Amino acid sequence: MEKKVKVKSVIISRKPSHDKEEGLWSAFIGLFKENNPHLKGRAPFQVIEIPEVEKVRIRDLRNISYYLRGNDVVINNLQEVKITKEGYIVTLTGKQMLPDE
Repeated sequence: MEKKVKVKSVIISRKPSHDKEEGLWSAFIGLFKENNPHLKGRAPFQVIEIPEVEKVRIRDLRNISYYLRGNDVVINNLQEVKITKEGYIVTLTGKQMLPDE
């Protein structure tokens, strides 16, 4: 599986598993056209559900936030994101435009 999408931010989360012994989950990747959509209660313009995932790798991206309250990872300031799945591993890469510090 491989998908490339123009987005401003993504939220990575997981679907609760019924079989905790199995160790595999469904990953949800919400695609947004603005930064920090969780703070504004925005719905994604698309949600990608990927079943049978052991882990999600984030490569070559910065400005990543992990929110303990919802167990979600938010990646802002994107121009595009590329999502691939090989075996039980999902990898996110992309292009990011970071603000001047």
